[in-house]
Amino acid sequence: MASGLFRKVLIANRGEIALRVICACRDLGIPTVAVYSEADRNSLPVRFADQAICIGPARSARSYLDIPSIISAAEITNVDAIHPGYGFLSENAGFAEVCRDSGIKFIGPKPEVISSMGIKERARAIMKDYGVPILPGSPGVLSGPEEAEELAEKIGYPIILKASAGGGGRGMRIVNERSELANMLSQAQQEAGASFTSADVYLEKYIGAPRHIEFQLLADEHGNVEILGERECSIQRRHQKLLEESPSPALRPEVRERVSAKLKEAIKAIGYSNAGTVEFLMDEKGDLYFIEVNARIQVEHPVTEAVTGVDLVKAQILIAAGQTLPEILGGPIVPRGHAIECRINAEHPVTFAPSPGRITGLSLPGGIGIRVDTHAYQDGIIPPYYDSLVAKLIAHGRDRTEAIQRMKRALDLFVIEGIHTSIPLHKRILNEQDFVDGNFDTNFIKRWM
Repeated sequence: MASGLFRKVLIANRGEIALRVICACRDLGIPTVAVYSEADRNSLPVRFADQAICIGPARSARSYLDIPSIISAAEITNVDAIHPGYGFLSENAGFAEVCRDSGIKFIGPKPEVISSMGIKERARAIMKDYGVPILPGSPGVLSGPEEAEELAEKIGYPIILKASAGGGGRGMRIVNERSELANMLSQAQQEAGASFTSADVYLEKYIGAPRHIEFQLLADEHGNVEILGERECSIQRRHQKLLEESPSPALRPEVRERVSAKLKEAIKAIGYSNAGTVEFLMDEKGDLYFIEVNARIQVEHPVTEAVTGVDLVKAQILIAAGQTLPEILGGPIVPRGHAIECRINAEHPVTFAPSPGRITGLSLPGGIGIRVDTHAYQDGIIPPYYDSLVAKLIAHGRDRTEAIQRMKRALDLFVIEGIHTSIPLHKRILNEQDFVDGNFDTNFIKRWM
């Protein structure tokens, strides 16, 4: 590593997050390598990286999920670090281990930590040991319907079945009564097995109308941990987030302080390093219950960056290069104002049908308090093979009211032609009185539509 940093960083991802990592590396003076599939040959990350190398056809399994191809690209281009972004291989412990064995720094947690956090019931047990509140549930993977029925009777219905190695709502079933349990368990196991590396399932008490709260953390490789506040991600459809904000309009300060302190202890004890997010459900009383750890940067990280002033992706790189948090952060972090992010997706705003295609017209909003993270450009193609995210629109203001007003202004000025996008949906959400009042939960979209 030259000057204590990396010689060259390969970005094992695509789209806006690949471009975001390129920007952070440029700020640090580090050359970058973009890998791309044949479908992304003309993408902005390919254009703006210092080098670019094709790793396969459009299908993810043969390109962005193809570990041998990515490692070969890293060796050919002589990089000494890989940033995985989010999604794809970002939480793949095997990939992190291959990087280590190849003498390449994985910009993320250690493989062992990714593995332990990826097994949800193991992560639950660790958090419980350090006083982080968790929902009542099974102590581990369910052995069968008999154990599930016994536990469910003890906890009380409704309960929720979850894939141990999963996420995104797959392998998840809500069970309202005993007669449904055996069949729902079989369905959850089958879906988990088809979607992930394991068919293991566990159960928890189900909260019917929760809010989704997550805490951003940074941890260096020297035992220092910082919790950078929380984000509210309750505006979602089928467990997919549509809008995020920081801070939460509903979290009580004393709960924030108590949970942050417990998280700091737990994260330090497990030897976690780099960026991560700890997700919680909030019940109607305002109490938090641990769900899972996402051992990577999140899509919605810009709202935390807006209120803290911390470049989280740059911090990831510096942590991986061996720097300490006191060096990186330069002192205590005091959150300022309020930030909101809208995920602008290539999909119909009413039916949610995917809308890939050519962008025939594009005008990005600007002005004070507005940020756009995007890989879109005039005449660019949004391919049908990947996530539908086109852009992230972030508004920051002195308070929530100003952030909402700035977001409304930016949405009105945001023009994307040639494809359907979620912009009209976001406009409707921001004009709903319940949203403006902060009176919502994860069922907001379902009830509303």
